[in-house]
Amino acid sequence: MASSRIRVGASKEDSKMSSLNNRGDNPHLHGSGPVKASLVRLPDPALTPVFRPRHPLQNSWTLWFFKNDRSRSWEENQRPVLSVQTVEDFWAVVNHIELASKLQTGCDYSFFKEGVKPMWEDEMNRRGGRWLIKLDKKQRAANLDNFWLEVLLCLIGESFDGHGPQVNGAVVAVRNKTDRIGIWLADATHGDAILHVGRVIKERLGIDGKSQLGFEAHQDNMRKAGSTGKVKLML
Repeated sequence: MASSRIRVGASKEDSKMSSLNNRGDNPHLHGSGPVKASLVRLPDPALTPVFRPRHPLQNSWTLWFFKNDRSRSWEENQRPVLSVQTVEDFWAVVNHIELASKLQTGCDYSFFKEGVKPMWEDEMNRRGGRWLIKLDKKQRAANLDNFWLEVLLCLIGESFDGHGPQVNGAVVAVRNKTDRIGIWLADATHGDAILHVGRVIKERLGIDGKSQLGFEAHQDNMRKAGSTGKVKLML
């Protein structure tokens, strides 16, 4: 995997606060009179810890990386990188990894709910399908990274109203001629959920006639050779 683009994360500083002089030992601190400024040491702002709130996601998500090493099995090539539980975790990952458009041909990123593997055979996926966006090589530089990031934001932002539980994850696949982004759903028979998710993706990505958006069932893919199956719906 390529070396990191941006180093993320702040160092932890030890916090120190200078204590006030002990009242029992200093006569100037007895009674109700004003305290002399020279007797009070205020904390150094540079040493005061900054507490930044963290924003938990509704679901935990795992980033996977696939490298097409022909000496290994498909499952050995598919490896989890790490899981994110907060918005801050998500941006740390996104800013740290290589852009999808810079991956070697044959490599994938997958981003799935924790516990779901990015494979058709997974119990959470086997009855489902995917919305598939195809981008030719000319569109890679212009659209691939923006489309992929927008899909990720839809996932962590739970942008599908009541149909969010149907969405398992997404995959971006860099290939020699045509790159693909797939949004994976849990059940290919839930027509209302499928259409709603597809329409949200089409709107958020601003997909026009230059890009295709079609829905395929995983069962169809498993019955045939190759990586794409029969398109059931088009938007």
